[in-house]
Amino acid sequence: MINPSRVAVIIPALNEAPTIGSVVEQVRQLGCAVYVVDDNSADTTYGEAVAAGAEVLRLPYTAGAWMAVQAGLRHALRRAEHDCFITMDGDGQHKPRYIPELIREFEREDANTLIGSCPQRGSRARKFAWRLFARLTGLGIVDLTSGFRVYDHKALDVLLSGEGALLDYQDIGVLLLLRRKGLVCREHAIGMCERVVGHSRIFDTWLDVGQYLVKTFIWIFVDWITGSGRKSREQEGHDAF
Repeated sequence: MINPSRVAVIIPALNEAPTIGSVVEQVRQLGCAVYVVDDNSADTTYGEAVAAGAEVLRLPYTAGAWMAVQAGLRHALRRAEHDCFITMDGDGQHKPRYIPELIREFEREDANTLIGSCPQRGSRARKFAWRLFARLTGLGIVDLTSGFRVYDHKALDVLLSGEGALLDYQDIGVLLLLRRKGLVCREHAIGMCERVVGHSRIFDTWLDVGQYLVKTFIWIFVDWITGSGRKSREQEGHDAF
């Protein structure tokens, strides 16, 4: 099994002072290296994370969760030798106690990416969107938006490439890009909590939702143009018989 000391946990954080310290402490108790990326918070997120023992990057402007994740992944990759990289939220939604379970499943599945999946969460609208996007993409993933993920080095090579930098969210676009590069993505069911603080950056307003849908449909369209989407749908059809 992968030694926890060789696992890097990357946590993007924006104004999450009430929870980030507890999350960092719980992760550190597992023996993992913790890298928090403070996305230019206006509160004491930076100080709370440092006090809890994390190595903290502080961005000079609010870049968004996906760019913060990329910055953390790149820093962890250069900082030390790690066997795998885990991304998770700092708002209390993701439970650090599931990390060992995800690592075991990651190794058992022999996947390049493993998603900590919790399809029970979310509104009816979000669940409908998941079903629609799962159907359109043929990804075979139920929880397409979970940011609780495990990546290997091959996945990082893709996510830190120029194509990865074009993405806006760590969800469907990332999974489509990984599939297009021939990498394997799996999911494993876990439990999640309601957010202790903050709110979804994607589903905060109807404008945010609209932008998210438009960008997601663009990535799905691009995937179809390249042929990856068509092949997956064709394979899905064959498997049904």
